Amino acid sequence: MKVYLKKNIKNRIKNGHPWIYYNEIEKIDGEIENGSIVEVFNHENYFIGKGYINFNSKIRIRLLTRKNEKIDKNFLKKRIVQALRRRNTKEESFRVIFSEADNLPGLIVDKFGNYLVIEINTLGIEKIKNFIIDVLIEIFNPVGIFEKSDSTSRKKEGLTTFTGWIYGNGPELIPYTINGIILFADTKGQKTGAFLDQRFNALSLRNYTNNKSCLDCFCYTGNFGLHMLKFGAKHVTFVDYSKRAIEVAELALKKNDFQNYELIVGNAFDILKSFYNSSKFFDVISIDPPSFAKSASTKQSALKGYKEINLRAMKILKERGILATSSCTQVISEQEFINTIFSAAIDTGKISRILHKGGQPYDHPQVLNILETQYLKFLLLEIENLK
Repeated sequence: MKVYLKKNIKNRIKNGHPWIYYNEIEKIDGEIENGSIVEVFNHENYFIGKGYINFNSKIRIRLLTRKNEKIDKNFLKKRIVQALRRRNTKEESFRVIFSEADNLPGLIVDKFGNYLVIEINTLGIEKIKNFIIDVLIEIFNPVGIFEKSDSTSRKKEGLTTFTGWIYGNGPELIPYTINGIILFADTKGQKTGAFLDQRFNALSLRNYTNNKSCLDCFCYTGNFGLHMLKFGAKHVTFVDYSKRAIEVAELALKKNDFQNYELIVGNAFDILKSFYNSSKFFDVISIDPPSFAKSASTKQSALKGYKEINLRAMKILKERGILATSSCTQVISEQEFINTIFSAAIDTGKISRILHKGGQPYDHPQVLNILETQYLKFLLLEIENLK
């Protein structure tokens, strides 16, 4: 089936962006079933590419290729092999496929040791899922593949949610190792069960936590705090709103035989305020909150949230303490995030000195042509009193 675009569409599509919105389409030849592969042409009948269509979504077409090639099992194998070559890693745990950034929009695949966890967010990928599973088995020969397709975006695609083992079997908490630390991917937790994108940013703390009192705020299953303890922290306090996440973090702490820690379930904003009121201060604090904004309409609210949580963290840092702070909100740029941190520092009478800037690791590649693939900002700061 053929789809023709309007004459005055933006250069975004021509320049490599894979999304085609409903209002960019001039006409469609014939009747097309949702999730089907279509050929896309511009208004002059010039071939643009192939992708899958869904009339339930404002993003009407997501392009899979700019070539006139068949979308089949061989195509998917080629895409996944390309992604592995792009990573060129010997790590046992990493992101295999990062959706649009790896030319497979709607698909996430994470490798945790001998297990794979996949997340399917679009109808087009759902329709070729069996091919994808066959290729993953052929390439990785995993003990098990768990599907964790429970995002809210599936509803917009006309899909129901699904979670469960679709190949082999495995534990509810999947053990994996990064940077010499044993962690657990929670099949009942967020996203694919664990966040692999912060593993290198956590390494930036290695020179700052030895014999220090530390706080891991929004800790989820404990990534930053576990690294702090590995790097010799005297004590680490873990804070998260999720009781289950704290329980998983505790399991990891025991598995790694770490000592000297405290686990707190509760609202991070309230807990940081209570630390200030009780004069409890830290040498090192990690702030790794969830995305405060999913769209541009909530951007200002997100900026206020980032400012407030970082302001509260700065208030309980000892003189020249270390603040590791992150934003995973795509709608906020790095400069906007830096400006927000600066504003929080000014309001608390602090000087904020950037020691290190981090971002996404190689297995979460940023495609400059696709702004949506750029989301993670990380700053390692020394916080000094202005007077």
